[in-house]
Amino acid sequence: MEIFIQILQGIVGISILNVWLIQYNKPTRWRGGKATTILEEFQVYGLPSWSCYVIGTLKVVLAILLLAAIWYPDLKLVAASGLAFLLAGSISMHFRINDPLIKSFPASLFMAMCLLIIFYG
Repeated sequence: MEIFIQILQGIVGISILNVWLIQYNKPTRWRGGKATTILEEFQVYGLPSWSCYVIGTLKVVLAILLLAAIWYPDLKLVAASGLAFLLAGSISMHFRINDPLIKSFPASLFMAMCLLIIFYG
């Protein structure tokens, strides 16, 4: 089970870093509303632009901690819990603007993975 949890940590950590460091300015089918970038997505949600930078920083830091937790397990609970909380917020934003359910799929999947890490890691 330990290896499975570490694989989940790697998947979640790398995926979050990909979204916030590589894909942030690229359109994807998962963006809220008709947004093509992360900043536009936050505008669609009715959030101030500064919140994008705060949430982005938190997600990047927590993703790095989740990856580091593969070698330093004491970091696992705080990293996975923080990401699960932020991902729940992402899901709620999709619901708030009446996005099709499929748009919240990645956030839901990664939140489920974080919950597995929390409860079985």
